[in-house]
Parts: sequence; structure tokens; C-alpha cells
Amino acid sequence: MIRANRIFASSSSLGNNMVAFSPKCDDVLFPCGVSAYRQGMNRTIYKIVHQKLWREAERTGAFEGAPIDHQDGFIHFSTADQVEETATKHFSEQEGLLLVAIDAEVLGPSLKFEPSRGGALFPHLYATLPMAAVKWVRPLPLDEDGLHRFGELEQ
Repeated sequence: MIRANRIFASSSSLGNNMVAFSPKCDDVLFPCGVSAYRQGMNRTIYKIVHQKLWREAERTGAFEGAPIDHQDGFIHFSTADQVEETATKHFSEQEGLLLVAIDAEVLGPSLKFEPSRGGALFPHLYATLPMAAVKWVRPLPLDEDGLHRFGELEQ
């Protein structure tokens, strides 16, 4: 299970373009409860997941994360601009994957956009992913060069 017990960067430690969320209302750039996408973040975020793991989540009604999510204490997501690089870096030439589109607004304050690769803000969910947040699920096939084919993605 994902737990919301992580310490977040304070707004003073982030650059002017960064968005900070924290469990403490006095340590945020935006008022508590403001949806991340309303502050210029993407409304649709993406999860790359193995079919078997996702089918189990569908059976139980919630996604509790992949092993790396459990290790890090949050569920990793990517924006439309980040997901192809995520696939290349972490899922290179892997078959049997699904691309899951998530409505970020449904996730509420448990969704944090935090600095990661190269300082880019990545969406991290400090909760279980409810199926109500899922917009769609589709296969993530490989092309003849072993790269994943994403098709059109929503922002």
C-alpha cells in the first residue's frame, strides 16, 4: 500500500517555475486542495504497467502500484510529454504492457508534481489509484524497431 508519509520540498527550495505540494498548508505555493492541473499541470497523466498487474487491479477495484512504486512510496506517472522517454528508459523492448490514461483531477491532493529526471516535474500519487480515475486503457505495442507506439495522447 502507498502511504502519504513522505517529506516534501518546501517552496523556498524550489525554483520559481516549480509547483510544490505538501501535507502542510503553510508550506505550499498554492492553497491546500487546489487541483494540480488547474495550476498549469496536465489534466491527463499516464501509467505504463504490465498487463498482469493491471488485470489484478481491475479485479480488485484499485491499483496499489508496481514493485518500484512500493519501493519509492508513491505511484509513478508521466505526463504526455514525458511518457515516451519513461518507456524508453524503464520499459525498453518490453512486451505485454498497457498504457493507462488517468484523470488527474479525480486524484485530488494526493497527487503531487515533484522534481525528478533533469528537474522535470513528474506526477506522483501518494495513495491507491481508484478505478474511477481511469479514462482509458490500451495496449502499448512495439514497432519493428522495438520502440513503443503511443499514438495520440491527451494533455
